[in-house]
Amino acid sequence: MQALCRLRLSPPGAAFGCRAAGTYRLPPRSPPNHTYRALATATATASSQHRKLDLVALDKKWQAKWQEEAKTKRAAASSGSEPAARGQEKPKSYILSMFPYPSGTLHMGHLRVYTISDVLARFYRMRGHEVLHPMGWDAFGLPAENAAIERGVDPAGWTTDNIKRMKEQLRSISTSFDWDRELATCAPEFYKHTQRVFLMLYEKGLAYQAEAMVNYDPVDKTVLANEQVDANGFSWRSGAKVEKKLLKQWFFRITAFKEQLLEDLDSLSGGWPERVLSMQRNWLGKSYGAKIKFPLVDEGSDGRHVDVNVFTTRPDTLYGVEYIALSLDHPIVLEAAKEDEGLRTFLSEAAMLPPDSKVGYKLKYFCVNPLNSIDKESPHLARRLPVYVAPYVLSDYGEGAVMGVPGHDARDFAFFKVNANPHSIPVILEAEQQSVSDRDRHAAYVPINEAKPFTQEGFLTTKCGKYQGLHSREAGKLITADLKATGRAEFVEQWRLRDWLISRQRYWGAPIPIIHCGDCGPVPVPADQLPVKLPDLQGDWLKGKRGNPLESSEDWKNCKCPSCGGAAKRDTDTMDTFVDSSWYYLRFLDAANKQQPFSPSLARPVDVYIGGVEHAILHLLYARFIYKFLSQSNFFPEIVHSGALAAPAEPFKTLLSQGMVHGKTYTEPSTGRFLLPSEVDLSNGPDKPLIKGTQITPNVSFEKMSKSKHNGVDPTTCVSKYGADATRAHVLFSAPVSEVLEWDESKIVGMERWFARLWKLVMDTEQSLSSSSYRIEQADDLSDPLLPSLSDNDAEAILSTHRVICSVTNCIETNPYGLNTVISDLTKLTNTLLSSPPTSPHISYLTVSSLLRLLAPVAPSLSSECWEILHSSLVRDRDETSIFNCPWPAPPLTVEQADVLSARGGQVVAVQINGKLRFTVTIPRMLSPTTPESSVTEQQDYIITRILETEQGRLWLREKNDWEKHRRVIVVKGGKLVNIVF
Repeated sequence: MQALCRLRLSPPGAAFGCRAAGTYRLPPRSPPNHTYRALATATATASSQHRKLDLVALDKKWQAKWQEEAKTKRAAASSGSEPAARGQEKPKSYILSMFPYPSGTLHMGHLRVYTISDVLARFYRMRGHEVLHPMGWDAFGLPAENAAIERGVDPAGWTTDNIKRMKEQLRSISTSFDWDRELATCAPEFYKHTQRVFLMLYEKGLAYQAEAMVNYDPVDKTVLANEQVDANGFSWRSGAKVEKKLLKQWFFRITAFKEQLLEDLDSLSGGWPERVLSMQRNWLGKSYGAKIKFPLVDEGSDGRHVDVNVFTTRPDTLYGVEYIALSLDHPIVLEAAKEDEGLRTFLSEAAMLPPDSKVGYKLKYFCVNPLNSIDKESPHLARRLPVYVAPYVLSDYGEGAVMGVPGHDARDFAFFKVNANPHSIPVILEAEQQSVSDRDRHAAYVPINEAKPFTQEGFLTTKCGKYQGLHSREAGKLITADLKATGRAEFVEQWRLRDWLISRQRYWGAPIPIIHCGDCGPVPVPADQLPVKLPDLQGDWLKGKRGNPLESSEDWKNCKCPSCGGAAKRDTDTMDTFVDSSWYYLRFLDAANKQQPFSPSLARPVDVYIGGVEHAILHLLYARFIYKFLSQSNFFPEIVHSGALAAPAEPFKTLLSQGMVHGKTYTEPSTGRFLLPSEVDLSNGPDKPLIKGTQITPNVSFEKMSKSKHNGVDPTTCVSKYGADATRAHVLFSAPVSEVLEWDESKIVGMERWFARLWKLVMDTEQSLSSSSYRIEQADDLSDPLLPSLSDNDAEAILSTHRVICSVTNCIETNPYGLNTVISDLTKLTNTLLSSPPTSPHISYLTVSSLLRLLAPVAPSLSSECWEILHSSLVRDRDETSIFNCPWPAPPLTVEQADVLSARGGQVVAVQINGKLRFTVTIPRMLSPTTPESSVTEQQDYIITRILETEQGRLWLREKNDWEKHRRVIVVKGGKLVNIVF
């Protein structure tokens, strides 16, 4: 994209021509190759000098204008009168932020994520892209259902009202969403297609029913997520003791895609944060190891045994096994509980314990180390090993059983120490290989009070029979192979990933489109009968009736079988809301399509996806799974499922995971009680808080915003006080995108001061231009022979602008995690242009107009107003002055030209030593930095090198002080001041 205007400077004193006095036309987004000229009218706008900056008023003005423009555009599109796009097809950019749950109010996390996405969307539009930047609502789910029950209202009505409020709030922060594509997952026209996706999975055998252990609330008669059960095992809503129950549930066979889900993560490297990729890999959990059979014997039997399969990634530690632990729902445990009342009590109490709990229950079983069958020379292998039931053993990983090796696993060590009360533990691995003499002296057991688990790989000790001296990797393979020969082991590949349980026994979700027939079994609802709509709620349920209303809605539940026509019943489960969010981004591409989820011609991934790191695993994993499945269906272009794609099928090319927003939190020092804002006296300033009515200073910290900590902030309150632009800029400036943002409202004043300086700069520039005669020409480059004619102020202004354009553009395009540096760059450029204003009207216009366009994505209202003011005397048709109809500024200089201007003249540097001014020198200006990222470091190194080359530099830094012993060098004001600390 070319710049709005490149300068072809005229020699000093030359006359400036014009085509038509008083007219000015901004170039179109892809400007043709010809010259645009402008001559200012004689009309001065002195009155504008007295205008005060009112950011809140500017928001109202421009937000109303943008809404009206959107209505006009929508009307033109519906009538077919909108002009067709001409010229070359634009590049496309799909910018998407994770859609919100419509709780009714925005929180600071919303403000942060939607500010980031709006900056990116506006940037790419100005870069000439066709940008898709939609918004929708993750509107199904348990919170809405519970809120409806508490209020005695319909969840649909409650959700709709919340959407209306939040939509207005989003508009109040000057977002530029494409509301024509708005969707809500609770709308039948959306969940019709969610049901269709379900049926597509069902047809391929990827959606199925099976029994699963769930958290069941016996009062509300519904399955609860783990997050809905408190630390003591009670339902967070009904207060009932939660039961573990086997229920028939619906699953998606996500494990069928496990290899693709793992392998394709490599293609996302560079586009996704490494920590998110690591979290995905860990959740998939592919590992290699051995499945080993331990014979389990009932102490009261005559030696009859059953085999327990144990998966381990460390068969090399088998000689150190001291016990076996089984999960709470292991089949052997459940069978034993039928006869053991104590075990039943333990299972009831242990079900809700944390996964790192050390409690255990010893069963009336024992087992023998399977190595005993191949190593008769090691007597300790013939010992009877205890068998425990333990909460720390996961039922859905491996075989629901672990071999306890306390000498080489920290978790096993802690559990064994508590439950077996041992005097010592065996050590069968050492970090270094033992010599012959060491082996003779080696102690196989270490006293428990001196023991510390060695968890790394190492070399097997003398306790390990014929495997002694081998390294862990070699020993593990040999041990497994030897046991395999006896039928006691096999090499296996294990995954942590389990199939996705999508059933919910709740009302407010997409009904599962299956009909159960006594003769035909489960029958899918025909596609032409979709959507299966939710029934209207009955009044009794709204008044607090427990359970799923779909179960008691006989008229809705009872139906005819689509296959045989006989009496049948609808499935009364609804889908997990993660199903909606696993494909909603595709619906935005074709939101008005009534026949299918989206057209194959429109299918494509999201270019930049923005959302919280809390969704780094499940939401992203489910979305990747559904996208991969759909990419193999008829809903994607033929090129995708024919295998002709150059890259793997992934839904999100680039992922921006923003950090959380923490609020300032006040606590009472003696009790730790969280204080209400009304209890804190800030009359002496935000840095000197007191507890009201006392002289006690509260403890101050930044913590995750929550109602219980009284540290939440309503972003719309900030917007109504400071304006959307200042609030947005403060959000971006306060922290890099990936880091926690500590919200401090008192610091927004910094943005206000910057905007006030910018306002003055625009006013001064407009008044200067209105009294000048000049022309603006578009050219491919700056004429080299004219570079020497620039004044020092002009050279500094054009160089600063050039560098900031490069830096800001590079940041947004290649490193948007550093958006805070964009604010820093724009602030510095504002200060430079204000403190050393250009003398040439050409340079003045180019630098200020470039600054405003760089600012536009961040502060759309202020930049729009300033743009209008800047062109008030240049353009008759004021509609053409919209800053968002103008292209993003291109660097006005080539690298060679930037070097020429950088090297000309000199740069005056004041040098302080330990804070005292000692001398002032003039050094050559620095050439262009190699890259924007290295500019600060290169600039400092260059300045110090040049100072040391001067006579005064050598005197003060080498003769009067030992330069080699300096501790720190501080370069400020772009190199105008240097402080050296010895």
